[in-house]
Amino acid sequence: MSKRIVAFNHKGGVSKTTSIYNIGWMLSRNYKVLVVDADPQCNLSNLILGDDFEKYYFEDSTKHHNIKDGVQPAFAGKPFPIQAVDCFSPVRAPSLYLLAGHANLSEYDAALTFAQTSNNAITTLQNLPGAFSELIKVTENKYSIDYTLIDLNPGLSAINQNLFLSSHAFIVPTNPDPFSLMAINALKNILPKWVLWKKNSVELFADSAYPLLEGEPKFVGTLIQRFNIHNGRAAKPYRDNITEIKALISGEFFESISRVGMTLNSEQYTQDFIESGYCLGEIPDFQGLLPKSYQAGVPVFDLLDTEIGEAGLVLDQMINNRNVFEERFQLLTNKLIELLQYA
Repeated sequence: MSKRIVAFNHKGGVSKTTSIYNIGWMLSRNYKVLVVDADPQCNLSNLILGDDFEKYYFEDSTKHHNIKDGVQPAFAGKPFPIQAVDCFSPVRAPSLYLLAGHANLSEYDAALTFAQTSNNAITTLQNLPGAFSELIKVTENKYSIDYTLIDLNPGLSAINQNLFLSSHAFIVPTNPDPFSLMAINALKNILPKWVLWKKNSVELFADSAYPLLEGEPKFVGTLIQRFNIHNGRAAKPYRDNITEIKALISGEFFESISRVGMTLNSEQYTQDFIESGYCLGEIPDFQGLLPKSYQAGVPVFDLLDTEIGEAGLVLDQMINNRNVFEERFQLLTNKLIELLQYA
């Protein structure tokens, strides 16, 4: 069975999409990976589809193979079951599969909100809460997926809640600023409420065509990203915020989510991981490598020397930076795999 991981923080600009893209690509070197674009902005789809982005949504052969059309049978009351969609794979990452996003996905949010708050009192809505999970499941089965990564948009919508609760594990992406601290303080109250809703609702939807995924998403760490480096470490203003984020995560946040079963058993987190503030990785700005990554259609750590397109000392420095990012994402994904065996 595939393990599903969602990257969620209702604050925007914390590199949720970039995290899913990079982690998914790195994992796909050794595993079959499904990435799910549940953000109506479709930035993840754009990153993976590249030059084929617009064509994908207009050609008859592909335009209906996306998350919105995938769950349409449930939301439109069609008399046929949800089926797996065809997924796009990049040439350079053939084991990475995209369940593409859709700009109008949020049209389903009102119906899902009503379904999730009606206590299954309305028969026509009973299949909606499990629809997204079913679409992901049948698509996972179609491609024999090992890991599924879900990208959500910023916000606290019913769709975000539903997909968060349709996962086995979750990551909290952050960047080192005061707004991330505010967001974590909010999440420590919001996420347990979501889980309590699920615990009270699993039985209500047990007999629907698409039951809810059992169990609670387990916390497998944070990511701290988008900061500048000075003398080999985060610059001073960022360091202070990084320290505060780690303290908040390992303190009040962890205590709050543990009360509702959203953490692994204490012995399943290694001591060094606990002491790191449950941080999977600190990823600084990609800087000059980022535009070259966009141009090549691959993550920064997968750039070829020729795709960097520089010479001399500049090329040497960029190659070194690329290799550093590759090592960081390799360590990050190794830690994630280790934790996911318990989720």
